[in-house]
Amino acid sequence: MSQQASVLYDAPGPRAKQRNAIYTVLFVAALALAAWWFISELDARNQLEAESWTPLLEAGVWTDFFIPGLLNTLQAAFLSILIALPIGALLGIARLSEHAWIRWPAAVWVEFFRATPVLILMLFSRELYRMAGVDSEILPLYAVVTGLVLYNGSVLAEVVRAGILSLPRGQSEAADALGMRRSQVMTSVLLPQAVTAMLPAIVSQLVVIVKDTAIGGAVVRFEEVIAQLRPLPTSDYRPSVIATLTAIAIIFIILNFILTAFANWLERWLRRRKKGTGAVVTTDMVEEQAPGVRLEDTEADVAGRKDDG
Repeated sequence: MSQQASVLYDAPGPRAKQRNAIYTVLFVAALALAAWWFISELDARNQLEAESWTPLLEAGVWTDFFIPGLLNTLQAAFLSILIALPIGALLGIARLSEHAWIRWPAAVWVEFFRATPVLILMLFSRELYRMAGVDSEILPLYAVVTGLVLYNGSVLAEVVRAGILSLPRGQSEAADALGMRRSQVMTSVLLPQAVTAMLPAIVSQLVVIVKDTAIGGAVVRFEEVIAQLRPLPTSDYRPSVIATLTAIAIIFIILNFILTAFANWLERWLRRRKKGTGAVVTTDMVEEQAPGVRLEDTEADVAGRKDDG
């Protein structure tokens, strides 16, 4: 056992190892029993027959149900992400402003919409757009996107604020010592370093946006993938309800997996880019920031200290 593991907890003795083995066997047995019961119940209700699943392979099911619902889901999620990300970044930065007239309104906005359920925001947005005379065909999309942006933009604002505050204070203090403006410190020093740390939380919230589009299908009649596939078991194709729900689950799993995989690639790319920026400190840069100090002088001092050592 490694030294680090021995510090965190004691090494298990013979009895502890025996208990862990027994617990593992009992857990696997319980899991297998639950799976057997679930499959048996599905089989007793004829949910595993081929007739319940083969309709999902017909072309008409995809052209009439899957593809239209999937496109609507992607449209709502893409628009929500595209709008919520910059709004969240602006609100997060505003909450860190030195000016109270910027900081307090941003805090009230974030706390209010972060505490309001997405369902309420969608319903409220739908009524506002209806009173404004928005076309009934586009109204559900507007309501879904507005509700998702208001809620997730506020959550992303807290993610941005937490990511910036997680950086050492020396980063901003060094930038202030160089005479950089507050906006330069934020955009050139803090945000580029905080992006990598914020990516996991941002991705988790983007996954929530994709899944929350289903709320729009339930409350504002938005034809996303779940709402589009809901009448499928009673259509001419007639797959089972379990088969339809399984297909919906697979669609969301694939969408979220693609989004997560892209975010992981982006995070690795950002880390490699930061390691290999190729930035070089020149003599002109040193003399500009510290007048009277030349790069040759600092190199001579370093060489002298090495000789003394």
